[in-house]
Amino acid sequence: MLLQAVDTVESIDPELFKQQYYNAGKPLVIKGLAKEWPAYAKWTWDYFKEIVGDKKVGIYNNVKSDAYTPVNKADDYTTFGEYIDMIRKGPAGWRIFLFNIFDHAPQLTHDFEWPDHLMKGFVKRFPMLFVGGASSITHMHFDIDMSHIFHTQFAGRKRILLFPHEEQYKLYRKPYEVLSLADFSHYYQQNGTPDYKKFPALKLAKGYELILEHGDTLFMPAGYWHHMEYLDSGFAMSLRALQTSIGGKLKGAWNLIGMRNIDTLMKKTAPRWWYEFKKEKTITAAKKELAEAGI
Repeated sequence: MLLQAVDTVESIDPELFKQQYYNAGKPLVIKGLAKEWPAYAKWTWDYFKEIVGDKKVGIYNNVKSDAYTPVNKADDYTTFGEYIDMIRKGPAGWRIFLFNIFDHAPQLTHDFEWPDHLMKGFVKRFPMLFVGGASSITHMHFDIDMSHIFHTQFAGRKRILLFPHEEQYKLYRKPYEVLSLADFSHYYQQNGTPDYKKFPALKLAKGYELILEHGDTLFMPAGYWHHMEYLDSGFAMSLRALQTSIGGKLKGAWNLIGMRNIDTLMKKTAPRWWYEFKKEKTITAAKKELAEAGI
């Protein structure tokens, strides 16, 4: 993989942000955006446990999906309070995905400000909380709705890989899915490389690497591939904004309504055949990338 650092600023002029990052489809870390929000100091494990500790949540382990795994199906269920107690004890490879804590505690929406001065089109009904224990992994994927994301870390640290959407075939994207066939788990503990023998096109993938810390906000342009590993138990909030173009909105709609339903149906009716079919298509697309690079 050909990785570089993500640009980092304390704050940024809206016009500069629009020209150099939003329009260019380039990620950015803004370190000062959330530091003036009440949430920066107020949102803690104890506070969340107090206000929503009794709410039932789906939790996800570190196992990559297989031929039989429906998209976004939880691996287990518990209460939010029990989950917090578990991940505070030490490394725990469980995470919570797309938890709309604000439905249960709407007062939390007063603890942050939507960054409308930087970007329009925020879907303000759906801020989402992402929580993970130390060692938990969010495997390489892109967001199915193709939204732009402001992802703010409030506790702990996460190591993140980012790749533009057009790197998808070098990343071994599975057809009709938003996931990579390759496993990037703990890539940085293996001399910085995933399994190049099994997935040689990964050598060509151009992207970014960063560690997100408390208070940092990552701007992730629409369609960006991302792989996240929790170095500490922590939580973050994502604010999503729809693309302004009709084409961008249609891509997101197709992924949600067409692509996902086709994949779910085939996983139910012919899971093994469907998996092998997608695997073959994935490998073929990656070989084409290698051939075009003269490898």
